[in-house]
Amino acid sequence: MRAYEFLLYYFVLLISSSCFFFVSSHSSNSSSVRSFHCLPHQSFILLELKQEFKLDELGEPSKVRDWKAGTDCCFWPGVSCDNATGHVVNLDLSSSSLLGPLRSNSSLFSLLHLQNLNLAYNNFDSSPVPSEFGQLSRLTHLNLACSLFYGPIPSEILRLTNLISLDLSYYFGDPFPYCQDIGDYYPNIQEPELLRRLAENITSLRELDLGGLNFSSKVPESLGNLSSLTHLSLYGCNLHGDFPKTILRLPNLQSVKLRDNDDLTGSLSEFHSGSNLLSLELSSTKFGGKLPNSVGNLTSLNVLDLMNCMFSGPVPYSLGNLANISQLLLGSNEFIGEFPSSLGNLTQLSDLDLSNNFFHGSLPLSFPYLLADIYFKNNSFTGPVPFQTFSNLTLLSTLDLSSNSLNGVIPSSLLSSASLQSLYLDDNQFIDLESINSISSQLEYLSLNRNKLKGSIPSSICKLQSLTSLFLGSNSLSGRVDFGIFSELGELKNLDLSHNALSLTTNVSMNIFSLPKFQYLVLSSCNIAEFPDFLKAQNELVTLDLSHNIIGGPIPKWFLNISIMNLNSLSLSHNFISGWQETPSVLPWKELVLLDLSSNMLQGPLVVPPMSTRYFFISNNNLTGPIDLLFCNISFEVFDASNNHLEGTIPQCLDNLDGYLTVLNLRRNNFHGNIPQFCSALNRLSTLDLSHNQLYGNIPRSLIKCQDLQVLNLGHNQISDTFPFWLQNLQQLKVLIVCFNKFHGPICCGHDFVGFTTLKILDLSHNGFFGNLPSEYFRNWTSMTLSDNASENPFELEQGLYNDSVSIVNKGAEMELVKITLMVFISIDLSNNKFDGEIPSSIWCLRSLVMLNLSSNSFSGHIPSSLGNLIEVESLDLSNNELSGKIPQQLTSLTFLGYLNFSQNQLVGPIPQGGQVQTFPDSFEGNMGLCGIPLSRKCETPIPSSNDHYNEKSDFISGFGWKAVVIGYGCGLLIGMVAGHVISSRRPDLFFKVFGVTLPRSN
Repeated sequence: MRAYEFLLYYFVLLISSSCFFFVSSHSSNSSSVRSFHCLPHQSFILLELKQEFKLDELGEPSKVRDWKAGTDCCFWPGVSCDNATGHVVNLDLSSSSLLGPLRSNSSLFSLLHLQNLNLAYNNFDSSPVPSEFGQLSRLTHLNLACSLFYGPIPSEILRLTNLISLDLSYYFGDPFPYCQDIGDYYPNIQEPELLRRLAENITSLRELDLGGLNFSSKVPESLGNLSSLTHLSLYGCNLHGDFPKTILRLPNLQSVKLRDNDDLTGSLSEFHSGSNLLSLELSSTKFGGKLPNSVGNLTSLNVLDLMNCMFSGPVPYSLGNLANISQLLLGSNEFIGEFPSSLGNLTQLSDLDLSNNFFHGSLPLSFPYLLADIYFKNNSFTGPVPFQTFSNLTLLSTLDLSSNSLNGVIPSSLLSSASLQSLYLDDNQFIDLESINSISSQLEYLSLNRNKLKGSIPSSICKLQSLTSLFLGSNSLSGRVDFGIFSELGELKNLDLSHNALSLTTNVSMNIFSLPKFQYLVLSSCNIAEFPDFLKAQNELVTLDLSHNIIGGPIPKWFLNISIMNLNSLSLSHNFISGWQETPSVLPWKELVLLDLSSNMLQGPLVVPPMSTRYFFISNNNLTGPIDLLFCNISFEVFDASNNHLEGTIPQCLDNLDGYLTVLNLRRNNFHGNIPQFCSALNRLSTLDLSHNQLYGNIPRSLIKCQDLQVLNLGHNQISDTFPFWLQNLQQLKVLIVCFNKFHGPICCGHDFVGFTTLKILDLSHNGFFGNLPSEYFRNWTSMTLSDNASENPFELEQGLYNDSVSIVNKGAEMELVKITLMVFISIDLSNNKFDGEIPSSIWCLRSLVMLNLSSNSFSGHIPSSLGNLIEVESLDLSNNELSGKIPQQLTSLTFLGYLNFSQNQLVGPIPQGGQVQTFPDSFEGNMGLCGIPLSRKCETPIPSSNDHYNEKSDFISGFGWKAVVIGYGCGLLIGMVAGHVISSRRPDLFFKVFGVTLPRSN
């Protein structure tokens, strides 16, 4: 019985325990599921949010694609919930290919418990940033970077006072497609105080990234109060003014990115030891001064980027203390001194850039062994490249030593390095290349342009089997080169052999299909006598340059078939090409942008380039006929057909080139008729040269719309018009030439004429202008009044591939000003007109004048002494006028005079001695009253010098002896007594009669 009762008791106990365990387990599981179960309305909100956007099929895989009803939203990609409440607290939809506007009534703003929201890298289709973000008051992290929002940042963002991380940035260089070229998506911030208000309202910020927003403001001092700040990114924000030094002293700061703020100034103050700073990026700002020695206290620093700033002086030795630094970028500053030896201590350094500074001396014997990229371009390093310097750098990938003064032999160890891929040694003085023994080289890019390499091309170069680019241009290499040697370089795409003394030959037995497929091939000045046959097999060419050779005859028919779909740039200039074996109606290259056929012997009509052409040079040939109307369908930027025999009228339709045309040069042809109404539609025209034709009529008033016009040359035509005062409104105009035409009337007008404030060259010679010039005429010609020390930027023409040139008469001979000369030459030529009156006294303001020609007019009066202020003048011609008086002594200060002509005037007196004036004997003919050196006519009295007046006074006094003094005193006493008697006898009329004074009559 007892056993039975015991068993029954045990059974009941077991059942009870099992039931308890089941209930407990069920209760526990139910509690667990309930903690993680997504609240139904939260799931509904998220599914609504998904429906608000399309998905970019070409973008990244979207996280919302897997959001489906009936499943737990807390486990959806990008979604996290609060464990206790089930509310969605974290939403990461970055890189989810969302496409479409984010509207103010979006269901997103119903997720009021969100703490972390990331919408970066999407495409919200230029919609404004909704102010409803301000409702999400629990947010601690908000990231809207690179999402194509448009417009200002709403001030409601300031309500998010719990934020510790805010990212509203975009970045041009980001690999994500939506972040490329979106500079217009954040226009000028409508709240210029937003940056300050952010700092004052959201004081718990640790990470602040506003890169790319255009604040156009100063950096507020209040940013220095964000004591928790660890990351500050304000790159490309158009900030200006001085950067507050307190910010760089924030105790928790780890990363500062201020790059690409061109007007942001500042300096680096003292850094204390123990700094947490890991990255400091200041490139492309105006930070400057000397680097403090305390920069060595930043021992945690990984990145120091000071590229393109204004730092100067020596690099502090303490930089060698930055034991953790991997990127040290000091390029494009004004650092001086020898290579800082302490940099050898930086064992973690992988990227070193010292380019574009003033470092000098020899290269160091060793570098930190982890270096992968070295940039020393454009310094003054000298001497040979030590063999051992780079031999131990097993990770070296890029080495740029270009634009220095390195010399000697290029060590073969560089070329056979197992890691080096790009080697830039151009613009040095290397004379030879060591023979390459190793074939393990990974070198892909080798540039040796503009050195002093001599002899033949080293055959060992062909061992560089990985080469894709080889540049040997502008050296002293010589000898015959069989082009077949490049068959061994199967990867070669880019080759430059130009401007050497090479003679390029092709073996007739060579298999032209064995050569690599070139993309960039420059064989300029290689003594090539005919179009190379191997070009027949080249169908991937993008750039082909055969200029400056001796190629004669017509262009063969087969040449028109090379690289039809790829050729972008073709230069055949400076040869002896006579035309086309078969003239095409339109050239066939579909992608051609630049075509240069200038300086050949082309005959016949003007060939029509492809519609893709932007730069067309065909000057200095023997072309005839009119300009085909097909040219009006081509969107040229530069069209130069000067120095030919083209004829007919200039097509008006050239004005309709969709606003692309910047340069039109048709000088020295036979065009006739009126000048077309240029700029009636386009407004980018920068250079218009129609000189040396037979054009007539007026200057079209439509040119007033050419606000970018810099050069206007209409000289040597038959234009009959009055002076174009209205051109003064063209604020870029620097060259105005209308010489040898039929212009007439005065060049001075009423109060509306301010003057040509930007003009640097004015040539009105050989016209019918008349009248006088007011004394203040040149007062406001600002660009001619500036001295070298206070000058504006020099005259820089911005046509890129085109170099302007103009012809003027200087020092009595015609000369052509090209490129650099044109930038600095400042001249006025009013010769051979009918101007009269005095030379304007304001001429002295033109202190930058190099040439002044007022000859063959009717100017009268004296030569202004203020001409002595024209200290830059090299040529001064006042001949054939009616000038009178003496030549001012002040002209002796014109020390740069190379030409002076005062002949055929009415000048008198001695020629000033000193300076350059008396060194031009033929310059004074026809002035019968002049005397002194260099003329044979001597002056009757010695020519006075600057001290003669004082000496005359001294000689006068010292020449009197005591006798003369006594005699003078006696005579004076006698006359005084007589005068006193006469006056005292009341006969003053007798006194005045004796001394010849007439008294007024009394009424």
